[in-house]
Amino acid sequence: MALVSGTNCGFVTEAPTADPDGSGTSTADNVIQAFEYISPEGAGKITEIGVYLSPDTEASTIELGVYDKNPAKNLPLNLLGKNNIAKGTTAGWKSVAVDIDISPETSYWLGVSMENTATATLIDKDSGTCRRAYGGDGTTLPDPEWTDTSSASIGYIYSIYAVYEAAPAGTNMKINIDDTWKDVDSMKINIGDTWKDVAEVKQNIGDAWKTVF
Repeated sequence: MALVSGTNCGFVTEAPTADPDGSGTSTADNVIQAFEYISPEGAGKITEIGVYLSPDTEASTIELGVYDKNPAKNLPLNLLGKNNIAKGTTAGWKSVAVDIDISPETSYWLGVSMENTATATLIDKDSGTCRRAYGGDGTTLPDPEWTDTSSASIGYIYSIYAVYEAAPAGTNMKINIDDTWKDVDSMKINIGDTWKDVAEVKQNIGDAWKTVF
């Protein structure tokens, strides 16, 4: 099947298993790169990151991670979490478990780097609107920030995914009490000397309304 954002790349609810059979490929070994995808409405946590690599190549180590976005440079900024996995010697999906809190409807970069292999290791791609950031040759994801020499371009989607879970109800707003952040899971407003429950709160960010709870 072709690469489809939300199905076998980008943010997904279940890890893909089939060969994505992309129309093209890009080099994956000894390259630092990340791909921008927008988290779905209600997303609250990433539990797994995976990437499809081919063909059969020599053993190496893959590093997968998640960055938030530097809006001034359209590049990855802070490394929110990462994990490593042995690639093995066969083509297929390679995945790692993570525990990374995220916000809904927000841009994140899914990063991948890996050790050099004598035979070129490739990541699948198809035409699409994903933005790719290139961090140059290397085997380790930059932390905390990508350099000014990194570049970004649009035109493809890539075979990398993040499995996400929905945010628990009422955990998208916090208040600091005695230097401790507390979840705000409800709100009331006084109307005519009577306290009324607020059923839903939204905030406008970048001309888009985001659900608080």
